Amino acid sequence: MPEFSPRRDDTPTFPLPHIEHTPPSRISDHPEFHSLRRAQRRFGLRATILSVGGFLLYVLLSSFAPEVMNQPLFGRLTIGLTLGLGQFVIMGVTAWCHARHMRTRVDPLARGLRCRLHETESRRARSAASSQGARQPLQHGTKGFRTW
Repeated sequence: MPEFSPRRDDTPTFPLPHIEHTPPSRISDHPEFHSLRRAQRRFGLRATILSVGGFLLYVLLSSFAPEVMNQPLFGRLTIGLTLGLGQFVIMGVTAWCHARHMRTRVDPLARGLRCRLHETESRRARSAASSQGARQPLQHGTKGFRTW
């Protein structure tokens, strides 16, 4: 099994009916979850406006202003060809900004929320074990994928 398996070796590959799952409403009640969603939505809106706006501007200019798009810049290089190649630049900048935004803003919030969830689950497991009187060792988290 690879070193960073998403599940423990003793866990089944399908959910068992007797295992209690944390309802998603509990996680969504955290203020950190709301700030995480807000950060993702805010960036997604900006990236969509940048990308779609750039593509739409290029299509509209080439459809309704062909004389502007056919203006030569250097030799046979026209404004239209330059703007068309600029679409690759727009997508590259958008992808780079997305990776930077996720690394600096979203990932730290997600890690904090995940730590709080693991703390809550371990507290719940400890209280369930103490109420049953069984002294079973706690299993600390699973090996997950590395974050970039």
